[in-house]
Amino acid sequence: MRVMLADDDVLLREGLASLLERSGFEVAGQAGDAAALLASIREKAPDLVVVDIRMPPTHTTEGLDAAREIRAEFPDVAILVLSAHVEVEHAMELLASGQRIGYLLKSRITDVEDFIETVERIARGGSVVDPALVRELVNARKRDDPLAVLSEREREVLALMAEGRSNSGIARRLWVTEGTVEKHVRHILAKLKLPEAEEDHRRVLAVVTFLDAR
Repeated sequence: MRVMLADDDVLLREGLASLLERSGFEVAGQAGDAAALLASIREKAPDLVVVDIRMPPTHTTEGLDAAREIRAEFPDVAILVLSAHVEVEHAMELLASGQRIGYLLKSRITDVEDFIETVERIARGGSVVDPALVRELVNARKRDDPLAVLSEREREVLALMAEGRSNSGIARRLWVTEGTVEKHVRHILAKLKLPEAEEDHRRVLAVVTFLDAR
């Protein structure tokens, strides 16, 4: 798995590179700004990009803008965006772009095992959302809530889906059987009236619906 890193914080970038290499990833390159990142991707074609949402020169949305360009030009490249703060609007725009995408707070990197699992999940095609963002969105739902048709347990399951957890992971978290989780997932997909498609794609659509209901 070839990974490209982009962050103007050299110490963080080098730390991530060391962590990923020790975990079996190949760090194909590093960049300190969005322009260098895009040039490196076009040259080295990585499988996954880890990019800070705020980068030089203005430290506003350069990383997010780069993520948009990467998704448009290289749709098969997985993207993990890192942020120092919960930025709901930016995260929503990013996650709505589909699979192989993730939004993670930098503070989450302190849990090495969890971070590596997140990177692997995104590389396999998953959509991962930082739990802090999930909590903020749960507490700020729009009045016209498309999730009103779901039971409280189904909302719990959907929130854990939004964190990128598998059915078995959700079952362990809620202390129920995997069969029970599968039943909840089927009900969620049916109640949200998601179009017929492969289950993985419908799960992503369900997560996007959840995140948009704020």
